[in-house]
Amino acid sequence: MSTLRVADHHPSTDNAAGSTSSTSTSRRTLLKGFAAAGAAVSMSSRVSWADGEIGYWAKDLPNEKLVEMYQTILRIRWFERTLADKQLSDRSFRNLIHLYAGQEAVATGVCAALNNKGPFEQLDIIFGTHRPTGHAVAKGVDMKKLAAEYNFKATGLNRGYAGEMHLSDRSVGYIGADGIVGPAAVLAAGSAFAFRARGNKQVAVVFGGDGTFATPAFHSSLNNASLLKLPFIYVVENNLYHQFAHYSYSTPIKDIATAANTYRIPGIVVDGQDVMEVYNKTKDAVERARAGEGPTLIEAKTYRYYGHWGAPGAKVGEMGSFGYDPQAITSWRPERELRAWLSRDPVDICRNTLVSWGVIDQAKAAAIETAMKQEVKEAFEWEAKQPLCKPEDALKNVFTEGTVAARQFG
Repeated sequence: MSTLRVADHHPSTDNAAGSTSSTSTSRRTLLKGFAAAGAAVSMSSRVSWADGEIGYWAKDLPNEKLVEMYQTILRIRWFERTLADKQLSDRSFRNLIHLYAGQEAVATGVCAALNNKGPFEQLDIIFGTHRPTGHAVAKGVDMKKLAAEYNFKATGLNRGYAGEMHLSDRSVGYIGADGIVGPAAVLAAGSAFAFRARGNKQVAVVFGGDGTFATPAFHSSLNNASLLKLPFIYVVENNLYHQFAHYSYSTPIKDIATAANTYRIPGIVVDGQDVMEVYNKTKDAVERARAGEGPTLIEAKTYRYYGHWGAPGAKVGEMGSFGYDPQAITSWRPERELRAWLSRDPVDICRNTLVSWGVIDQAKAAAIETAMKQEVKEAFEWEAKQPLCKPEDALKNVFTEGTVAARQFG
């Protein structure tokens, strides 16, 4: 395939209510043919051309892969909406949750460009954040075990030890969620170093929020990855807020991706609501990493529909947190801002793209969503029947073998 790239389109960070990139009704473009005449195309016309095309990597995917991406977005969406409703109405639900709804296209687009099946030595690996559902589901973690882990069940993904913020599933290359903001980047860069030392083609990806820019791990990982040309990709999910503060309070640059200039690596801004755009740019970064050309920093402009954690301000059966949030003292973000982002919902954008490409029609799209809702429903029904951990289980797994002695305080 031709490696021709058109100019990157940088969407606004201030308002996500801008127009969606138009999509062609034809799956295949004449990009390869245009490559020969590329020298005659001016920079201004290239930018205009880029704005009118989603890109060519995704258009070359088989229908089955494109439908799978739509299914993944829907699995994440309905898993998260179920979590929100359970926290609002189910007193048997015990966990603290950091909801990912609104950001589904980022995890889905990134993971769709990775190797997610096969022996561990062939898997690309990811490190997630304290907002882990999207990353876990997109990488292929079993939703039943995930639901059980979120409610500290003994049959959960990590037998109830992880809860939400410390998930891990080596079998699919999901190394773990990050309960503290930022440090996973260093672990991911170290993993990328191991891949390079072994001479294989694996790639390490770390997800981080906009707040990670202000952490030492962000700069240390990119610095070393650049120096050593590691197969490392840093994905910043810029949802505008870390906890309840706008990212501009701790970050002096509008586009975090421009920090890549310091380390002489590509820094790419993508529309985090558009799964195809996320996939296209991640695919480029993965190809670059496998070829030994080094790391890439990707900043996905996105938005979370709920607050920092839990679902204050939300109502059962409705998506999004509006109004008063007691954790934030004030409403902390304008309602119009949230509604503007809701108007560019990643589920809608993905569905409309596949319909315009002729992959599915509206009836098929509705049937897929119904099926994904049922999968999520069955996952939580399975979780409800699972046993809780026992108190004595806390004495296990401190070391690789045996148990530790119980200690009483006071």
